[in-house]
Order: sequence, then C-alpha cells, then structure tokens
Amino acid sequence: MSEAKGALWIAHVTVTDAEAYGRYAALAGPAIAKHGGVFLARGGRYAQLEGTDRPRNVVARFPSFEAAVTCYHSPDYQAALAHARGAAERDLMVVEEA
Repeated sequence: MSEAKGALWIAHVTVTDAEAYGRYAALAGPAIAKHGGVFLARGGRYAQLEGTDRPRNVVARFPSFEAAVTCYHSPDYQAALAHARGAAERDLMVVEEA
C-alpha cells in the first residue's frame, strides 16, 4: 500500500500595498492551517538564481495535493485572497511531492 504524497504550496510575491496584504496574511494563515497546511518558509532569506525575482517567498506543506487545491478554493481562503487582490503581484503553484 503506497503512502499518500504531500504537496507544496509555493508562492512568489511582490507586495504593493502592505496594509491590505497584512489583512490577507492574517486571514490566510488560519485558512491554510485548517486544511492541514504548515509553513516551511515565509518571507525569509533567499537567493534568486533564475527567473523573475519576487522579494517575498512562501512555502507551505499540505498532507496531499487535493488538500492544497481545496484550501485555495475554500471560502475561508477566498475571503483572505480578496485582500491580496490589487495589493500584490503573485505567482502561486501547488507541486506534489516525489
């Protein structure tokens, strides 16, 4: 029997409105935790080696790919995301672990 694979939620962000983005972050954290997400990195040091530089980088681990995608579409996370729209340029992806 194979073990369920976890998934990583990876966000690269440039904040353009710190106040509004702060409201997003305050609501997003609990929404992510509610779906089993645990932050592995949240705005720490980084080195941009290739591609587009975004000064804020966030990685959260979820128990499954489905849990991460369900979190994104959940009412709680969407309510948080309403504060990020127009307050940041973001790239967000979910990657299943090997």
